[in-house]
Amino acid sequence: MKALALVLALVFPGPAWSGAQQYEPLADSVRTRLSRQVADKAAPSMAFRSSSDAQRWLAAMDERLAKRIPDRKARLELLRTVHYEATRARLDPQLVLGVIEVESGFRKYAVSRAGARGYMQVMPFWVKMIGQPSHNLFHLRTNLAYGCAILRHYLDMEKGDYFRALGRYNGSLGKPEYPNLVLSAWRGRWKYDGPIG
Repeated sequence: MKALALVLALVFPGPAWSGAQQYEPLADSVRTRLSRQVADKAAPSMAFRSSSDAQRWLAAMDERLAKRIPDRKARLELLRTVHYEATRARLDPQLVLGVIEVESGFRKYAVSRAGARGYMQVMPFWVKMIGQPSHNLFHLRTNLAYGCAILRHYLDMEKGDYFRALGRYNGSLGKPEYPNLVLSAWRGRWKYDGPIG
């Protein structure tokens, strides 16, 4: 019976721990900037000073993620994409890993009660605001591009205040639970002292 419950939980995961990003009108310049960021077609690549720095970062993060994503190829693809999209948005890749951990538990097809989708739990209204109708929020790179662009937007809006930006990202501004969980994951489980870019 326990085996059946485990299989059902893997096949039909429950809702993600996510709030609901709030729709807020954007200035045209902000909408244009965010649209450019999510429309980028360049092949993702990690930007490190040396290939050995890249390999050390990948090895460290790969080991930490192994229990959550058993398939090594899928883990490495996620990590490379996280690094690319995070650094492109001027975010720490470990912060993004903390957001993904708390938002979706590293489940690609997670859907929250509010309808947020994918690894970074992006609300579908963002596709209408800054994307294109063909954008699929369950696609790895699309989800991370949106999530990183949105988080950067909130960090800029909050003048670098991570606590408030994370509250906005989750739709829980003013409540400490979500920002504290992400900050704890970022500075704890995903902390990395080597070069990240």
